[in-house]
Amino acid sequence: MAAPQDHDYPAAAAYLALTADDARVADVVARLKVAPETHQKAKDILRASHLTLLPKDDVHVAEDLGKIDKGEAMSPILLVRGSLKTGRPLEIADGYHRVCASYYVDVNTDIPCRIVPVTAKGGVAKGAATKGAVAKGAGGVKSPDGKKK
Repeated sequence: MAAPQDHDYPAAAAYLALTADDARVADVVARLKVAPETHQKAKDILRASHLTLLPKDDVHVAEDLGKIDKGEAMSPILLVRGSLKTGRPLEIADGYHRVCASYYVDVNTDIPCRIVPVTAKGGVAKGAATKGAVAKGAGGVKSPDGKKK
């Protein structure tokens, strides 16, 4: 299994900086670097994140499909755990395109992941941004044409 690539952590930090302050981002990324690897199914990651499946012809999805076809190891997906209690979805801090490519290969693909909670204690930080309510269509994965899978 491949380890996260050097550029995965800065990419995760850049994304997370859109939803959290610098101190929280630094804390989450530091914990992702030492988090144990686990495996989650592509379909479950998409469902928990409330994200739409990107089309196969998306340039990055197509690139990752090519890597999969060649048998190249993929970096683990970097995840920040969601919350059923608050309705906050799972955040794919890095690896959205890899999840989508894996989904196209097999929805039941076990994807290597590193996952951490929003805070070191596993809760939501006071004043942390949450989406509050469950996103429309959260009960399933939507394909690019808007249909649930």
